[in-house]
Amino acid sequence: MTADLELSNGRPVAPVGQQVRVPKMAELVATHLRRQIVRGELAEGAALPTEAALMQQFQVSRPTLREAFRVLESESLITVRRGARGGARVQLPNSDVAARYAGLILEHRGTTVADVYEARIVIEPQAVGLVARRRTAAGLKTLRAAVEEHDALAEDPHASMRAHTAFHSLLIELTGNQTLRVLMGIVEEIISSAVWPRVEADTQSATRATASRKGIRVHHKVVDLIEARDDAAAEKLWRKHLAEARDYLLQGDPTAPLNLFD
Repeated sequence: MTADLELSNGRPVAPVGQQVRVPKMAELVATHLRRQIVRGELAEGAALPTEAALMQQFQVSRPTLREAFRVLESESLITVRRGARGGARVQLPNSDVAARYAGLILEHRGTTVADVYEARIVIEPQAVGLVARRRTAAGLKTLRAAVEEHDALAEDPHASMRAHTAFHSLLIELTGNQTLRVLMGIVEEIISSAVWPRVEADTQSATRATASRKGIRVHHKVVDLIEARDDAAAEKLWRKHLAEARDYLLQGDPTAPLNLFD
């Protein structure tokens, strides 16, 4: 069994009987910088100190520092430009990175799009009920503006689809729950990556137009239920809406494995 090190007075400590894995210096440097980025000690877009300064600060070689940079770059926490005017700049963490890794794991396990959508149907209606219970005047105003904007875009298939997706994201945002926002952001990103090419190819069909008009009506109705704080009815309506959307999006073979690379 391997245990990560904990440091006490600069000395490695591990439970008795367990082997100790000594972290590489590059890992330690990456961990230090990662902590500063996540805690907001390094602002988005800020340039990291020069390589020479960081090598002096951490007492490491240039190859070790660049290995740490590669780790952080793979996590999309920094961008690195080479050359005389280059250097590393901070990026804030976002759910896109988590979605890519989650998608890799799910595809490796042979997960279907239907499986991912089932998770959405389990979680998202509960989130809508939460919005109804917690709704504020400002949140309600934002929802009304969103559905009105969607109305105005109804004749533009591509813009209408983007507005439809944005409304779902807005509902999750208005829960005020950060964990739900991250989890559903991952689910939405995976579903969009898997089905968006087929949906875009179907923009001119009568079926899509009918589904779009019905979707807009449901969005208006759920906002009415949120305004009335009728969480049970809002959850029920949204569960039905998602089930119908699933049936439209997963036409063909819903049991086909997730494929995010074609």
